[in-house]
Amino acid sequence: MTDVLTVGETMASMRAVAPLRLGGAMSLSVAGAESNVAIGLARLGHSVSWVGVVGADELGALVLRTLRAEGVTLEAVRVDPDRQTGVMVVERRISDLSGVIYHRSGSAGSTVSAEDVTVGFRPPPSWVHLTGITPALGDRARGAVDAAVAQARRTGIPISLDVNFRRRLWTESAAGECLRRLAPHARLLVASEDELHLAAPADARTEEDRVAALLAAGVAEVVIKRGARGASLYGADGRVDRPAHEVRVADTIGAGDAFVAGLLSATLENLSVPDRLERAAACGAFAVASTGDWEGLPTRAELSLLDLEAGTTQR
Repeated sequence: MTDVLTVGETMASMRAVAPLRLGGAMSLSVAGAESNVAIGLARLGHSVSWVGVVGADELGALVLRTLRAEGVTLEAVRVDPDRQTGVMVVERRISDLSGVIYHRSGSAGSTVSAEDVTVGFRPPPSWVHLTGITPALGDRARGAVDAAVAQARRTGIPISLDVNFRRRLWTESAAGECLRRLAPHARLLVASEDELHLAAPADARTEEDRVAALLAAGVAEVVIKRGARGASLYGADGRVDRPAHEVRVADTIGAGDAFVAGLLSATLENLSVPDRLERAAACGAFAVASTGDWEGLPTRAELSLLDLEAGTTQR
């Protein structure tokens, strides 16, 4: 049985080392919130299945090759001969501030469907992870998320939902309408401080009110990501806070996905809340200290590296 199934779009990721208008060298990899989480979980020793669609092009082949190499199961992946694999371009501007440009409208990934999800549930996974990005891609992708929720609920499989709001994909109004419908079905809901309101009732004005409303609606745990200030988990026993690890920041893109991977890994192992937040924070630290969406994510053996003194060389 697969530990975790996730549904979404994975794109080719191009990273520029200088402003795009100046030209210059770019690196090529792959990226997508759901597959970033899948890679993070696989590196920590879990079995993970990704449901998605790629184009019958070289960039689609790159996506499949990369995910296979990282140990992600792709039995439910479809190759669309008529659409292209989406592309994201990352432009470094100043220090750790980057801009992201998407070329994903009408992409193969946006056509992931309920039928694709049905294939992914054979056999059923132990956990389903979804994000607010996939339903923003269009009606078919939204239907795929709805199908994943319905099948998980029907078979008693727990769901995690990362709000992951992308302003370039849809408006706050559209996101809120969808996410407020999905949120009560999640056992675990994850959101950044500035996007929690999209999943909570519109009349809830404070973080505490929003969390209370979500817990009352059936969400077992709400996790708030606070960036460099760490994270908080609200559950039946109240609130638990965890500061972030202090590391030199190289790239913040993908840090939230790394955090979620660590959190889900520890949740699957039934660790205590403090230990779950610790693993999540550790994975987030590896992500921000490395360049790339997922390339720097740790294996289980590497989690303890953060305990070493800065500047240590292992021989």
